[in-house]
Amino acid sequence: MSKRRQDRMSIEIKKIMARIIQEEIKDPRIDFTTVSITRVDVSSDISHARVNISVLGDDDKQEQTMQALQKAKGYIRTELAKSLKVRYAPELEFRLDRSIEHGIHIASLLDELKEGPKTKDE
Repeated sequence: MSKRRQDRMSIEIKKIMARIIQEEIKDPRIDFTTVSITRVDVSSDISHARVNISVLGDDDKQEQTMQALQKAKGYIRTELAKSLKVRYAPELEFRLDRSIEHGIHIASLLDELKEGPKTKDE
């Protein structure tokens, strides 16, 4: 399988999954305004896809969202196969990605450094 096809499938899967999560999944545990798909890695034979998902919120909200996605995995895979127009959709593996959360934390630390140290006179 060519690397170019893997990359195209990865981009297409990311687009389709974002649409499915936003428009078709009706689970109340998933708040689509706080969920984003950060990356999709597809195996060379396109039989497996590792989907990195970022969820903004506390640990409890992240856990509930990941459980809801695991429960909806079969439905998501079926819809993915229909949209991709392929006979076999890749097996999905969801992973929680904390990179956006980490980036927000780093940005807040940099803002604090930029403001300078607080003195008692202020």
